[in-house]
Amino acid sequence: MSLGHVGLNLVFLVPGETGGMEPYARDLIPALRAERPDLRLTAFVNLEAAESGGPWGEEIPAVTVPVRARRRSQWVRGEQQLLPCLAARAGVDVLHSLGNTGPAWGGFRRVLTVHDLIHRVHPEAHFGHAAVAMRWLVLLAIRRSDRVIVPSEATRADLERFVKAAGPIDVIPQGVAPPPPVSPGAVAECGRRLDLGDRPLALAASAQRPHKNLPRLLEAMATIPAERRPVLVIPGYPTPHGAELRRQAEALGLAADVRFPGWVPDEELEALFAIASVFVFPSLYEGFGLPVLEAMVRGVPVACSDRASLPEVAGPAARFFDPERPEEIAAAIEALLGDRDEADRLRAAGYEQAARFTSSARAKATIASYERAVGDP
Repeated sequence: MSLGHVGLNLVFLVPGETGGMEPYARDLIPALRAERPDLRLTAFVNLEAAESGGPWGEEIPAVTVPVRARRRSQWVRGEQQLLPCLAARAGVDVLHSLGNTGPAWGGFRRVLTVHDLIHRVHPEAHFGHAAVAMRWLVLLAIRRSDRVIVPSEATRADLERFVKAAGPIDVIPQGVAPPPPVSPGAVAECGRRLDLGDRPLALAASAQRPHKNLPRLLEAMATIPAERRPVLVIPGYPTPHGAELRRQAEALGLAADVRFPGWVPDEELEALFAIASVFVFPSLYEGFGLPVLEAMVRGVPVACSDRASLPEVAGPAARFFDPERPEEIAAAIEALLGDRDEADRLRAAGYEQAARFTSSARAKATIASYERAVGDP
């Protein structure tokens, strides 16, 4: 079989609510087109994504799977029951599921991206019965896929640990795109809206989920003397864990020092990167950790956790800390705020490290995975 038509399973993707899997999909589509203009691509999207627009439908044709993916039952029904028929009708050779789960059947080859095994390593990161559901859905997709893509060696090790005979695995690091320009007006407006004043800004772009370890980051902030304490901004889509974080910030006396703006549009996030003096990433577990590279490519010095894939991704370009020790987190923040030479060294190293992870390289390796799935040499 030759590779002529690839379907992209985006039934999971609710814009603004899907975390790092959304930029993965948004960046991959134009990169695939640039790498192989002759390759036919079709996106399969839910109603929310169809209504919001994106590179699906704009850069490549899109087929709408008629479900509302905010409701987990509809998402599963769309992916397991409706998508295989729609993909077969479209005549795809390979269906690439970009969000950890995928259909268990269909007369086409299946490639699956597993971003992480968080549901196994930190099941508390999912709420209610979601952890149990994710465990079985991901396992089913892995075992029914012809190839599995993971973003790091750390995630490969997790996959081999938890899923016996997982099948062929391709380690394909994510790519980080060059940042778009940000206007001075957007920067000024962001500063006014969040009342940032003239204090240094510590940025911690992160979903508000337990494994992101934000409670220890707040504890670390409370140990920094008020006269040296930066403003901490934590943008990210809201979760039930967010209310606990706000209560903790109040209890620690940080009400004037922490901002929780929720999900922010791209232009505002770019403005926050432009203002930030340090990027802090205290996560206990990441399958890849793209936000670290996003900070580096924008010239923001990074202080981050030494767990899971993060040392692999950040390399020599970050100040590492033990994420379970708030005093180490605080020391890393203060070091990058107080030592200009160290901040400049990491800024320069960050540019070099980020340059190793390109969208083009990821697209090339992803197409090679498709070709192996259909049996092309």
